[in-house]
Amino acid sequence: MKRKQRLMWLVLAIALLLTSIIPVRIAIAFHQTPVPQAIFVLGGASERMSFAAQFWQSRQNLDIWVSDFAWNLDVDRRIFLQYGVPDAKLHLDGRATDTVTNFTTLAGDFAHQRLQHIYLITSDYHLRRASAIATIVLGSQGIVVTPVAVASQNQSPESLVQVLRDCGRSFLWIFFGRTGASLNPRLK
Repeated sequence: MKRKQRLMWLVLAIALLLTSIIPVRIAIAFHQTPVPQAIFVLGGASERMSFAAQFWQSRQNLDIWVSDFAWNLDVDRRIFLQYGVPDAKLHLDGRATDTVTNFTTLAGDFAHQRLQHIYLITSDYHLRRASAIATIVLGSQGIVVTPVAVASQNQSPESLVQVLRDCGRSFLWIFFGRTGASLNPRLK
């Protein structure tokens, strides 16, 4: 029994050590790149795309990354083109199935592009959960986010339970490369 307890404490200590590296990686990224290098928009609402396209107008040197359901990508593209965003500036990704996978499916792409600081655009009611996930998933890759809220109408903020659940799923991804999304297809 003592051997199992020691092993459990060792695993817990290693997990704690690995997760404590996230704030250090975020601080380094922010120090090296204080100004965002790209715009990242979470899909699910056309208002977010319109807002992001208008936001881009004063930051035309930045690329826009969109994570949305695959069937929404054509509509997303049309919204951006309507606002004059060139197709070459758009990176549309339809692999995500929920908010956690919005981040996990693109974290490697962001790292490959050497992005260290990005704007995160989502609805105001969704910002707390999205920012928490971004801090864990993207922070583990040395990427800092600057959140930007899109005003929504009559939508109450997401619950703390949702935030904690998805933070747990984000840590699962860091340690095991899986988010648990396949266990519950209703996760959003």
